[in-house]
This record gives sequence, C-alpha cells and structure tokens, in this order.
Amino acid sequence: MYEIKILGIVGSLRRDSYNHFALKAALELVPDGAVLNLIELHGIPVFNQDDEMAMPAAVLEFKRRILAADAILFATPEYNYSVSGVLKNAIDWASRPFGESAWTGKPAALMGASPGSLGTARAQYHLRQILVAFDMPVVNQPEVMIGNAAQRFDQDGRLTDAPTREHIQKLLAALVQLARIKLSEQGPEGLRIAAKWPARISRYPSKASRNAAPCAPAHRLRLIRRPALHWHPAFPWNQSRPAAARGAQVTFGRPRRSMLDWQSRRSGPEKGAWYEQR
Repeated sequence: MYEIKILGIVGSLRRDSYNHFALKAALELVPDGAVLNLIELHGIPVFNQDDEMAMPAAVLEFKRRILAADAILFATPEYNYSVSGVLKNAIDWASRPFGESAWTGKPAALMGASPGSLGTARAQYHLRQILVAFDMPVVNQPEVMIGNAAQRFDQDGRLTDAPTREHIQKLLAALVQLARIKLSEQGPEGLRIAAKWPARISRYPSKASRNAAPCAPAHRLRLIRRPALHWHPAFPWNQSRPAAARGAQVTFGRPRRSMLDWQSRRSGPEKGAWYEQR
C-alpha cells in the first residue's frame, strides 16, 4: 500500500510551544499506511514581493517539502483572535509567485493548543478561511481544540490527556482518508497508489452496498444527481393539460431516462406522449 506523506507545520517559534508538543504527540498516533514529518518555520524571512522571483533558500525548501507531501497538518496557536503572524507569513511565501502556489488542492487538517479555554477555535476558523483561497479540502470533523493546555501536557511536553489523544488519532485517520480520495481523483496514476476505494460512489446507494465501503467526506464525493419532479400548473407534464400542450411547452432538456421512467408509471392513452410530441 502506498504510504501517505503528511507534513506537520507548527505555527509557533516558541521552544516550548504546546502546538509543537501536540505535533509530537501526533507522531505517535499516525495510522498505518501513513507517515508524519514535521517542519518548523525558523529562518523564513518576512514576506517581500520584491523577492518572490528569487526566493530565499529557506522558502524554497519549505515549498519543496509542501509539494512532496500528500497532506498537511497544521498546528496553530491563537494570537489576538487569529492565526500567528509567523504562520500567515509562511503561507503567503509558499503561495507565491502567482500561479505557482505549493498549497493548491492539498488536503489539510487543523488542530491547536492554547492555555485558554477555547483552544484556538477562532484561529482555526480564520485558518480555514485562508485555505479556501488555495482550494484545499479541509477535514471538518473531528475538531481538535486543546484548551487549558497546561493541564493536558506534562513537564516534559508529553500529551497525557487520553480524550485529546483519541481526537488527534481520529483527525489523522480522517486526513489520511481524505488524502487517498484526492489521490484517486488524479486518474490512473493516483489510483495505483491510493488504497482500495469504491470506483463509484453514489448519493443513492442500494441497500446491499450501503455498508459495503467506507463513505468519503461529502465535499469530495462525485454525486450522481437525480432531477426532482415537481407538480406545478406551468410544468408541461401536468396531468390537467392536453398532451399537445405539454409537448409544445417543452423548450428545455432533462435527462431522458429519468423522464421515461416517470412516464412508465403513468397509465392511459397518453402514456409516453410527452416525448412523442416534443
């Protein structure tokens, strides 16, 4: 099985950062078939667009690590109700120059630790807004917000809170699942390296197949949509109007199969007249 490569990015430069400790805990909780590598943001200068065509070496290495990863795990602190400046600065660097962003389409997951009770909730929601600009699918559940962090880590920086460890483990599993779905969308090359997933996922599965395969996150599904048939006096298939009027009124297209299926449930001499007179 292809090993999913996750890049863990901590949004704090502090030596004893709780978010750094949280990523170290994640190293112990990575599911089978995945590997987590950490990167810190030391050495990345303040973004200057004048330098984007000749990027500093630290920025080039940062972009290289992102491009080599299959998924991104952010651990962000919360500074003044938002993400840290150092993390936003690194995100901006890796998105430049225009059209050459390293973030585009990368699956991502978020977590954060804070001494306060909210556990970086506001920073994570701001970070989600930022990632929209790069079309990055983000794991929605579970949300890992480690509040009162001083009580959840010991003096050596080890995460001792069992429920929090369980949440991180579930977050990583969801991220790996999302990364495999993303790979499967990349055609034959992606399908060769992705894990076994159903070739076709329908919003309307049969009873026999409902529990046959794991379900992907809704925003990554390729849904098979079925048109809704609504009763309205202006609609050409209204039973109260003559067949000729129904056919003459139709100027838009709908899936033939769905309409024929609906027509097959009708009875009487006008059965199928909608298509015959269109």
